[in-house]
Amino acid sequence: MDQMLNLQRVDCSYGHIKALSGIDLGVNEQEIVTLIGNNGAGKSTTLNAICGVLPQGSKRSGKIFFRGGQIDNLSSAKIIRKGICQVPEGRRIFPLLTVEENLLMGGYLRKNDKHLKEELEIVYALFPVLLKRKKQPGGQLSGGEQQMLALGRGLMAHPDLLLLDEPSLGLSPVLVKEIFRVIGKINDSGTTLLLVEQNAKLALKSADRGYVLEKGRIVLHDSGDELLSNSEVKKIYLGEN
Repeated sequence: MDQMLNLQRVDCSYGHIKALSGIDLGVNEQEIVTLIGNNGAGKSTTLNAICGVLPQGSKRSGKIFFRGGQIDNLSSAKIIRKGICQVPEGRRIFPLLTVEENLLMGGYLRKNDKHLKEELEIVYALFPVLLKRKKQPGGQLSGGEQQMLALGRGLMAHPDLLLLDEPSLGLSPVLVKEIFRVIGKINDSGTTLLLVEQNAKLALKSADRGYVLEKGRIVLHDSGDELLSNSEVKKIYLGEN
């Protein structure tokens, strides 16, 4: 399987706080790879480092490659154009724009793309509730619907690699299962996913491979099934003895 994304000895610091310490990470074509770890472990920082959206004043070193080309020296806009899109934690939709306007904002860099309408139809097929509410302001949607909107907006960029940051955060168990069902369908359609998720059990069940982050360092890396059966992972992250 060809490698799509490769991080080599990536460090990241916010002032005197070191968020990532020399992490090596790879994602292969058409995989789902998940990052699990406690709050503050560096999971979101990893996604932000890949996308080039770290806060002003932060420092990053190491190398990041996407399909063989180095991207750690590119702007976030150029990284998006390369085929990487992030759906950030907390949804961050535009509450005053309609559902459809939110979705079209996701395809902003493709505004002259003749396939944009087809992409919109694909998103509506994945999330029928968004079609029903396409003229409503995004801020009027429920939390689950807003998460669907955030996912749909990310897909409108037609990414080859989709980075998802805590997609199940704050959702009911029923909606969490629905979000993960859709994540599976997105992957089945050919999109590669790197997933940061608080629900470690569901994430590992869905993932081909997983990495465990502790205090900015990768301490475990294995298949999703092997990590699910790992005694330390079960004790610390799955709440099982």
